[in-house]
Amino acid sequence: MSRTVKEYLVIGFKGIAMGAADVVPGVSGGTIAFISGIYEELLGSISSVNFGLIKTLKNEGFKAAWKQLNGNFLAALLSGIFVSIVSLSKIIKWLLENEPILLWSFFFGLVLASIFYVGKQIEKWNFKIGILGILGVVFGYVITILPATNTSDISYVFLIFSGAIASCAMILPGISGSYILLLIGIYPVVMTAITERNVTILSAIAIGVVIGLLSFSKLLKWLFAHYKQEMLVVLTGVMLGSLNKVWPWKKTVSTYLDSHGETKPLLEQSISPFSFDGDAQLIWAIIMLVIGFVLILFMEKLASKKH
Repeated sequence: MSRTVKEYLVIGFKGIAMGAADVVPGVSGGTIAFISGIYEELLGSISSVNFGLIKTLKNEGFKAAWKQLNGNFLAALLSGIFVSIVSLSKIIKWLLENEPILLWSFFFGLVLASIFYVGKQIEKWNFKIGILGILGVVFGYVITILPATNTSDISYVFLIFSGAIASCAMILPGISGSYILLLIGIYPVVMTAITERNVTILSAIAIGVVIGLLSFSKLLKWLFAHYKQEMLVVLTGVMLGSLNKVWPWKKTVSTYLDSHGETKPLLEQSISPFSFDGDAQLIWAIIMLVIGFVLILFMEKLASKKH
């Protein structure tokens, strides 16, 4: 597909929006791609990375393989995503350390609205769909009450696995890759690794992302093609059950020392803001929740107009 430099700059800005979405738990880069009209081209470009591409590279050279890959499109998009993630990770890390209640309130609003966004796409309800929804809720909640990962004990293989799973969510409208990282307990670890340029952690996540995009994404595409309603209800249930993870007010039940000798929460319990030990920031928390909720509704309206 022939494009002008201006058009590639626009794609780069769409990548920046996707990167911003994937840094924030609750918003999917896939949603942004869908809204901005590049979702199908993105999936098609990812799917073109196969043995056929290697064969083209060997027989016809780099230029033909780059064209088959839709390389200019991917390069522009990935550049925007990279710039956005590196820039925003510092802000997110600072907010996690200094304004956690307001940040989690914003995330809570994002996820709550995403539940409505995905759930309203379910066209039919029956006994099987209901059971799948309940199982999704139970699974989502169970994940949130598991102890956080002790960052000093994270293995390279686990990081690769985390990156692979997160990459699947990155390209699906409705749930973000960072939200998956949050659920399995390494979101703060990855944000810190980005700001501190921790090559070990970042390389493992990157390898996992590549593996996930090239393998799991094809499976997820197949599942959505053949079992869309079932996938939507499970996704809605998981997000509903895992709201406990992004509840702004927590009480630390147990702690551990990380590799830097700092005390970190190992197990946390959601509590009422009125029982919170400290400034609950209730008014500002509600405002941030509403902003997050409205942001998703706004994006949904844009998607509707696009259709």
